[in-house]
Amino acid sequence: MLRTVILLLLLANGAYYAWTQGMLQPVGLVPAQQSEPHRLGQQIRPEAIRVLSADEARRLEAAAARPPECLQAGPLEDAATEPLRQTLASWPTGSWRLEPVNDPGRWIVYMGKYPSPDNVAKKKAELRQIGVTFEPVSNPELEPGISLGGYPSQAEATQLLERLALRGVHTAKVLQERPDAKGQQLTLPAVDDGLRARLDELRTPLAGKPLRPCR
Repeated sequence: MLRTVILLLLLANGAYYAWTQGMLQPVGLVPAQQSEPHRLGQQIRPEAIRVLSADEARRLEAAAARPPECLQAGPLEDAATEPLRQTLASWPTGSWRLEPVNDPGRWIVYMGKYPSPDNVAKKKAELRQIGVTFEPVSNPELEPGISLGGYPSQAEATQLLERLALRGVHTAKVLQERPDAKGQQLTLPAVDDGLRARLDELRTPLAGKPLRPCR
């Protein structure tokens, strides 16, 4: 009996081997063919892989974190633009432009100056409680202070002050945040990391005029 079982096992193993090797194909007994050619197109090409240096990795990370930004400075007096043009002559084409600009004055409803930033924070909290909006002061000489709104004319700012008085604002006043200005305006439309590294070149020709986000 044992010899019979062993013989059957040997015959079964032999048949299985012949089937997997395709030897039984003439009688129609073949294993299913596994073919997935699309997988070849999904394989990573090792020859295309390149290890980045530490400096390259930092530059790519910084570029992703800091997208290009638009910066402006001005108005600049016409006499000051020639040194600026000479400095910008080596910058990439299209990275800057100088245009005539007539920047109207701005009148604001102003609260301040306050003794400290803490006083400003306290006043802002009081304004929030009565539902009055505010904005930063763009003139450094008025800091620390608060602007409750700005207009191109003194009359419009005065009207705002009168409306705010009805809502409980009694310590504000109207003043001119900046006067009318004419001249040339510098625009840097897309300052990336490469141009950011060169912004110091503009300090002297800009003669103290700050670069601010475009508006």
